[in-house]
Amino acid sequence: MRNLINDGLPFRGRDHAAAGLASESDLRRSIAQKQIRGVFKSVYVDAWVPDTRLLRVRATRLVTPPHAILSDCFAAWLFGVDTFRPSERHLLTPTLVTPHGVGRVRADGVTCRQAFLADPDVTEVDGIRVTSPLRTTSDLLRRQRRPYALASADGMARAELVDIEQLVDYVDELKGYRGGPQARELARLVDPGAESPGESWQRLRMLDAGFPRPQTQILVTDAWGRDRRFDMGYLHLLLAAEYDGREFHTGADSARHDEERRTYFERRYGWRFVIGTRETIFGTDPAFELAIGELLGITPLARRW
Repeated sequence: MRNLINDGLPFRGRDHAAAGLASESDLRRSIAQKQIRGVFKSVYVDAWVPDTRLLRVRATRLVTPPHAILSDCFAAWLFGVDTFRPSERHLLTPTLVTPHGVGRVRADGVTCRQAFLADPDVTEVDGIRVTSPLRTTSDLLRRQRRPYALASADGMARAELVDIEQLVDYVDELKGYRGGPQARELARLVDPGAESPGESWQRLRMLDAGFPRPQTQILVTDAWGRDRRFDMGYLHLLLAAEYDGREFHTGADSARHDEERRTYFERRYGWRFVIGTRETIFGTDPAFELAIGELLGITPLARRW
């Protein structure tokens, strides 16, 4: 394998000499021979380097001024939490925010907005300026659609990046901010016990239906002393609501294991189960809420999303 141009790091075209390309002709020749490729306008990288979010972040630093700050889902990703909605996980467009009073970044392949940023709202990760975990979570609660917003905040709390009480206090101060009412409502529903976005979506569906707040990660023990967990539900009623996501519950072995586990607890202990999937949690069919409502003796409210 050949040595990577500029050690595989992105570089600006005007800095071609520092990247090991002696002249502009060498730069153009490398582009024509597909030895390097463009990341953004006038920013290049060795063609063998995979196109990843980290690459895009590094390239962004070359085309943005110091006052531009990585934000939203890209900020959460730098903290190690994936808050992208499923349809957007393939997108690699960095999101930036700049303080009011300074210009927005208008580089191709980058999205940017303006906002008020207090000093504590900004931190650094590996030399990259980024909105703090608290500000990032607040922005996601304000700007994302309800189910995705709660899932994002649950994930940040699960990663111990935000304290729920501090988050509630923070969003309570967002007077006049777009999306502030949603953020204030959802911040009080954040639960680090949700172990996947699907569990967050399902819990919100239950809450929006008017059901009592379910306990997450219900610990139960079988006759052999083995601990088992149910995603959420009501322990005192022996009622569990589990979310079967596509990633871990679609294979034949997984489906058989789930069925055996649930059947055992139904027959031996009297547990009742209502199973949610992405198809039943999203959309207009209220069958999921109706099934839980029947067991709770509560008529569910109409769907809000």
